[in-house]
Amino acid sequence: MFSIGELSKSSGVKVPTIRYYEQVGLLQPADRSEGNQRRYERDGLKRLVFIRHARDLGFSLDDIRSLLTLSEDNSHSCTQADEIVARHLDDVRARIAKLARLETELVRMTQCEGHSVADCEVIESLADHTHCLHEH
Repeated sequence: MFSIGELSKSSGVKVPTIRYYEQVGLLQPADRSEGNQRRYERDGLKRLVFIRHARDLGFSLDDIRSLLTLSEDNSHSCTQADEIVARHLDDVRARIAKLARLETELVRMTQCEGHSVADCEVIESLADHTHCLHEH
């Protein structure tokens, strides 16, 4: 059995986050000791590590909930899990593409050859979006 502090230390998840995961139903509410302290089983730690790893990979809480539900029944096909990951991968790739466009624009802006604010490319680009090369 783990106290919430021990669970936090073992999983790397902060105590308030553990309480939040309980509140939103990702983590089963812990049994309570006679002193009303939360007491977690090893399964709670495993589930929390799963949640933390999924969050580190950028999965939404809804996707994590779906993946946890799938993981509770070994008879499920991997198809649903694959679809969740594929959708997340598409989102990540879209964000990467957007960040690449942003990087290009910022690099262009830093090429300012003006010597005063009156002819500064940075100021002009920020004031008038038509100076930008890409939509961002």
